[in-house]
Amino acid sequence: MNEQMEAVQRMQEYIEGHLEEELTLTQLSEVSLYSPWHSYRLFKNYLGATPAEYIRKLRLTRSAMRLKQEQCLVSDVAYECGFGSVDGYTRAFYKEFGCNPGDYVKDPVPIALFIPYGVKFKELRKDVVDMENLQSVFVQVIRKPERKAIIKRGICAEDYFDYCSEVNCDIWGILTSMDSLCGEPVCLWLPERFKTPGTSTYVQGVEVESDYAGGIPEGFDIISLPASEYLVFQGEPFREEDYSQAILSVQYSMNQYDPAVIGYEWDDDSPRIQLEPRGERGYIELRAIKALNVHCQSDRIK
Repeated sequence: MNEQMEAVQRMQEYIEGHLEEELTLTQLSEVSLYSPWHSYRLFKNYLGATPAEYIRKLRLTRSAMRLKQEQCLVSDVAYECGFGSVDGYTRAFYKEFGCNPGDYVKDPVPIALFIPYGVKFKELRKDVVDMENLQSVFVQVIRKPERKAIIKRGICAEDYFDYCSEVNCDIWGILTSMDSLCGEPVCLWLPERFKTPGTSTYVQGVEVESDYAGGIPEGFDIISLPASEYLVFQGEPFREEDYSQAILSVQYSMNQYDPAVIGYEWDDDSPRIQLEPRGERGYIELRAIKALNVHCQSDRIK
């Protein structure tokens, strides 16, 4: 990562840690180690928004999450977000999300939340596992119930990077605003039986109850997923700049693992699942398994 990107990343991290305070370009320039004018230019060039626009979007997103999760008064949230009036906050909220905050409290429909991706992720794609720094991977069996998934399909994407090119990474903001059975959005690699002609293997969405009968955002589909057992592969916590290596380490371990040692085989009729890479918990993937039949187990023993 070059010096300019590191400067922008430092500004992003400073904003994240001081969002509830008054933020000035002077403060950001002190963090970036560039002049205010140069800091402003770098920020906009790399992130496509001015510092003020970025901060405003992030504050509005945080306010939307509070309105949904805490059922706060709109007036309280407006002033805590730094708006001088409820009317000003309401106009900004509507412009950003297409609905009024008061209506959103009563009916929190899916909205496009702002996800502040770190600029460093633009330069951090690797294709080779560093064997010398291969991490430990924790493995456990869990059971997922019968459920549905509200998904946004791509065109021909087989992984995250191609999916972002086809669909746009901003889709994660909409998914984050939706209630999910597992508490967060999921990424899925779909077996053929869940795909429709001309659509991608890799999709993103949220899991919902099997009897879900609520609304589905425009352009999304809903599919029914069977109850299934999964092997969860979870890597060690990682620094954000090492996220590519963290992902590849887990995927390498998963590809080397033989579930027969615990009496299972891979179930390729159920989707493989990826959770958002978060450094504090480690990278997580889930792959479906099914019990080996008795004859197969006997053959292996012989």
